[in-house]
Amino acid sequence: MSMPDSNGADKSLGDIVSEVSEKGSLLVREEIELAKAEMLAKAKKMGRGAGIGVAAGVFLIFALVMFLQTAAWGLVEAFDLQIWVGFGIVTLVLVILGIVAGLLAAKWLKAGPPTPDMAIEQAKITREALEAHTAQETPKP
Repeated sequence: MSMPDSNGADKSLGDIVSEVSEKGSLLVREEIELAKAEMLAKAKKMGRGAGIGVAAGVFLIFALVMFLQTAAWGLVEAFDLQIWVGFGIVTLVLVILGIVAGLLAAKWLKAGPPTPDMAIEQAKITREALEAHTAQETPKP
């Protein structure tokens, strides 16, 4: 008769399977917790980045407003215009740019939703070819 070793050499197969199953589920739970912690850290970092990006956008919008004011005053000074004429020219340029951008947006959005038309057509061709091939191989009684 053999004495059971301290390393568990005389464990039954059922005990070993049970232990492996328990340790496997523990490993899976720990991996899930690690994934959660990693995702939380990445989400926090992305949130900080998004916040800084929004701040940068706000600063750039204010800079654009100041640039447009500078351009209007520059027109007034350069061409000895009245103030309202300089600001009117800048406003007119902005309206023209807005119209052009709107027309381009409308043109590009008319194309419809981004559906993979070529991939769908190719899938139909492949399916028809497979159906035809399957129909040829099926023995008739």
